[in-house]
Amino acid sequence: MGVNYVPETLEEALLLRKAEKAVPLAGGTDIMVQHRRGLGLAPQPDFPVMIISGLNELRGIKKLDDGSVEIGALSTAAEIAASELVPWHVRKAASGMGAISLRNSATIGGNIGNGSPKGDLPQPLILLDAEVVLLSFDGERRMLLDEFIIGAKKTALRDDEIIKSVIIPPHEFTYSYYRKIGMRRANAISKLSLSAACTVKDGVISDFRASSGAAGPKVIRSREAESMITRKPVAELEDIVPDFLAAWDHAISPHAMPKYRRNTTARMLTEFLEAVINGAEPGIIGQEAL
Repeated sequence: MGVNYVPETLEEALLLRKAEKAVPLAGGTDIMVQHRRGLGLAPQPDFPVMIISGLNELRGIKKLDDGSVEIGALSTAAEIAASELVPWHVRKAASGMGAISLRNSATIGGNIGNGSPKGDLPQPLILLDAEVVLLSFDGERRMLLDEFIIGAKKTALRDDEIIKSVIIPPHEFTYSYYRKIGMRRANAISKLSLSAACTVKDGVISDFRASSGAAGPKVIRSREAESMITRKPVAELEDIVPDFLAAWDHAISPHAMPKYRRNTTARMLTEFLEAVINGAEPGIIGQEAL
């Protein structure tokens, strides 16, 4: 049976993390399910837990001097979806996270710290080269979220660290795309998700990127496939698309992605690329903006 701690300050939380290895808990929307015991019984993890939902130092969304956006680890999906400071891809993903009650309690720190390949927020955050800020009693470190999440349910979080925040660098895309596929429109766990974005300057793709969620042990982003399109003229894209789709298909996990899901991913990428090729109006492709 785990022991619960309720630190009143961030300093106290860091001391508990270092001394007791207590696992931080805020919204608890993942850990409560993982350790449920049955009807009428409270979840009971077998490790020490500290409730950090009262630590205001880990809350808030703000723009930094360099144009980046910092999202505190305790910011909820509802707060993220409502903030115009947050890039569109991340707001879109946050707005589709389960029921309203879940969005009001699930935090960005918990969603990325859980390390699930089906998590809603890591997929667009990895697309945007987001960094995670990790805090221990001995100091602070930053790393790309794509490197922080090592695999399914595995992260680089040390047992004396707490996720402090996520920092998203500024981007100005010509075209953006996001789509999530679940079993139903409401309360759906992601069966497949895709984000894509590109910037067009003087008829040339200066930046192209895409990321697939629920496509393997972690979010898939193939820099090799992206490089096939980046710095290419839009006029040449139609000839490149088949090889790009083949490279992307090779990058995603054959175990997590049976044929129909691989085909669906290819169709979503094709939808986005065809809009770019056909000179669509700049903005959101395929869905209404928030």
